[in-house]
Amino acid sequence: MRRGRPPRRERGAAVAEGTGAGLLRLREELRPNPVSSPGASAGAVPPSDCVQIQGSWKVIGVQPQKTGLYEYKVFGVLEDCSPTLLADVYMDLDYRKQWDQYVKELYEQECNGQTVVYWEVKYPFPMSNRDYVYLRQRRDLDMEGRKIHVVLAQSTSVPQLVERSGVIRVKQYKQSLAIESDGKKGSKVFMYYFDNPGGQIPSWLINWAAKGGNCSGSLYH
Repeated sequence: MRRGRPPRRERGAAVAEGTGAGLLRLREELRPNPVSSPGASAGAVPPSDCVQIQGSWKVIGVQPQKTGLYEYKVFGVLEDCSPTLLADVYMDLDYRKQWDQYVKELYEQECNGQTVVYWEVKYPFPMSNRDYVYLRQRRDLDMEGRKIHVVLAQSTSVPQLVERSGVIRVKQYKQSLAIESDGKKGSKVFMYYFDNPGGQIPSWLINWAAKGGNCSGSLYH
């Protein structure tokens, strides 16, 4: 008997691993080798501090002057997944818990009339786990015939989800994701990402871990 195609969620598993919040599988594939850019002149926009290209993916890290941490911009193409399926898998928190080994706890909760996401991320010993409380929304846009799926997320604070002992709350987190067709059967993806994991981790170590795929708690969501 001929086997049928796997369910949509199973077909989207590799897609989810290859894109989202913070890049779990993508970071391992890229293994960035940052190239420093020349210093910018006074008043100019700071240059990108690291650029990595692998196949159809490009990761750009820009270091904000105030925090010393990197903001990331990711561009890429997934040739075997439609934009709608990719957006559906990306928004499916229950399914993420099946394949993301760094998830300690993940759920949605209604707080003050809004749907809030709580996410605890496992960090390697001896560092403490981090957790996130954030709002997110998905918009499916039609811009002059171009269908674009947009996901926006930003940290928030609600009295129902207090900080936990032994877990460090990430209070600065922001992400934007845009997905559209590549004109064939795949998807073009753009992601902007920033978070500050806090604690006593030096900024240089956070940036090194994020750029080298060494299990930073960021770039997962």
